[in-house]
Order: sequence, then C-alpha cells, then structure tokens
Amino acid sequence: MKRWLLAVALAGAVPVFAQPAEQSEQVEGASCEAEEAALEREMDLARSRGQMLRRRQLAETLAALRTRCHGSEPQQSRAARIDKLEQEIRTLRSELERAEDQLRELRNGRP
Repeated sequence: MKRWLLAVALAGAVPVFAQPAEQSEQVEGASCEAEEAALEREMDLARSRGQMLRRRQLAETLAALRTRCHGSEPQQSRAARIDKLEQEIRTLRSELERAEDQLRELRNGRP
C-alpha cells in the first residue's frame, strides 16, 4: 500500500507544475477521489475480516486525506458533531458485537 501511495504521489507531483491551475486542481481532485475510494475499499475489507484496529487506522488515514484534499471545511454545528459521534458509536458497537459473536463461535468449536 505504501509503495502504491508513493508512486501515485510521485506520478502526480511532476505534471502538476506544467499544467494550468484549473487543470492541476482537477488532477488533484481525481487523485484524492481515487485515494479515498481505495481507502474505503480497504476499510470495508478490514471490517469484513473483523480487523477493527486496521479499519480504525484506515479511517484516521481517510480523515487526514479528506482534510488535505478538501482543505479546511466550515466547522460543523454542535448538533451535527453529536450526530456524527452517535453514528460512529453505533457503528463501533455493531462491529464489537460481530467480533464477540465470532469469538463465541470459535470458543464453541464452530469454524
């Protein structure tokens, strides 16, 4: 993964200087979208494999990428932040329940 990101970063860095500003923004936007999509796929894969720590790390990487790509977006309202955190808690609880179910099945001898 790291090699791929480095290759994408290096490939995108050289042509940016030779392109008009509007076109370079489009290239950066496409690159950001591709990286976001790749990270989201990896998060789904980690979630399906029960790799919660890996999924969490990828989520943090995705958040950093979105901040870098989209700049500083306006601050969310307090209510929106609360909603977002509540949704994240629901998601994490669901993942925890799934992991606990898998653990119970393994302890009971089911593959």
